[in-house]
Amino acid sequence: MSPEILSALSSQFPPDRLFTDPVDCYAYAYDNSRNFRPPLAVVFPLNAEEVQSVVRLCHEYHVPLVPRGRGTGTAGGSVPEQGGIALSLERMNRILSLDPDNRMAIIEPGVLNQELQDGLKPKGFFWPPDPSSAPYCSVGGNLATCAAGPHAVKYGVARDHVLGLKAVTGTGDLIRTGCYTTKGVVGYDLTRLIVGSEGTLAVIVEATLKLTPLPRTTGGITAQYRDTTSCAHAIAAIMAQPFIPSALEFLDNNALNLIRGRHPGMLPDDMRALLMIEVDGSQSEVAEATEAVLNACKVDGLIEAKEANDTKALWAARKALSPLLRDVAPKKINEDVAVPVSRLPELLGGIEQLAARYQVANVNFGHAGNGNIHVNLLVNPDDSEEMQRAEACLDEVFSLVLSLDGTLSGEHGVGMAKRPFVPREIDETTIRMMKSVKQAFDPNNILNPGKLFP
Repeated sequence: MSPEILSALSSQFPPDRLFTDPVDCYAYAYDNSRNFRPPLAVVFPLNAEEVQSVVRLCHEYHVPLVPRGRGTGTAGGSVPEQGGIALSLERMNRILSLDPDNRMAIIEPGVLNQELQDGLKPKGFFWPPDPSSAPYCSVGGNLATCAAGPHAVKYGVARDHVLGLKAVTGTGDLIRTGCYTTKGVVGYDLTRLIVGSEGTLAVIVEATLKLTPLPRTTGGITAQYRDTTSCAHAIAAIMAQPFIPSALEFLDNNALNLIRGRHPGMLPDDMRALLMIEVDGSQSEVAEATEAVLNACKVDGLIEAKEANDTKALWAARKALSPLLRDVAPKKINEDVAVPVSRLPELLGGIEQLAARYQVANVNFGHAGNGNIHVNLLVNPDDSEEMQRAEACLDEVFSLVLSLDGTLSGEHGVGMAKRPFVPREIDETTIRMMKSVKQAFDPNNILNPGKLFP
């Protein structure tokens, strides 16, 4: 990186907002994946004008610039793969406006998801995207990856809950997308294009979010099954009846064993698969939905389906799964594939067969109502023979997913991790079109270069 750009940055940012010492930059070299690439500098802007200034310098000197939230992503999306500058937006963390009359909020990208939820709750609203990392992840990062979470089955993903953005393109221009109303069809929908683009098109500096009223009441249901296949059939039956659950989570036997190890006595020993289900609405709606879902759970292989008295304990156990897996296998392979709900029996059965064939320890859980399953291969990267088996297994898992009309990523994004597999899902003509869109936003290819595309 040229001394000129460092000199220019030093003239604009004080030392506490410009890191160049490798020790200070270390924490910005990785995310929640195994990828590690140190940036040459880290910049902490406080407003859109400062973001524009940094982007213009990088555009002029052709220096890679990687926008970053809190680094909780699992696909390497915020890793500065080509060095350059990490643009940390963590200090742009103001909730600019809460407007319950219009069900809107305007926020800066560094606001934590949980901070936003805590600010909205007293006003009777919430923002539906609720990833497990909500206390630590930023809303800007949620938008960059189009994050979701357990409640996406009823409420949708991040792009369904943003009305407009202010963002800085790869040339340093500030653009405004969308509008302050829930209906608006003037021009192209650039908002939905930028959401989920993983910082490759523009840097989000402000977002206008659509809020949702908190449900009056919620109810919980657990359904225990003797095997994965019967559980998968129950998921399809639940989603085929008229009441949409607000959350529908699946855990396989290996996931249950992790919880048994941490919480002895919580789960029966003969259970091999579990559904954790939530319904919400008015009291009468919850009662009707609970009855309908309990009936849908009654497929061959059911051990017991019942209303859950302590849903907080259940969700705490579910959200503890990813950290538990990190304890057991800190360098596990974690993929978040998704298929149509009706194809879940084929997917889950196929994954079990592949894991057995390749002799790879495997844990599956996830957002079953969307067909979004987190496939975890528990591997030791220092064992080259095991890694070869795991990579061959994963290759076949991806082929299976695509053969079932699925997608390689339901919510984690492409980043670095899934980049080699993108041509299997997206044809060459479409990729070429996407690259031309990238060129229009970022002609010098400085914004998160190399991500998304093979």
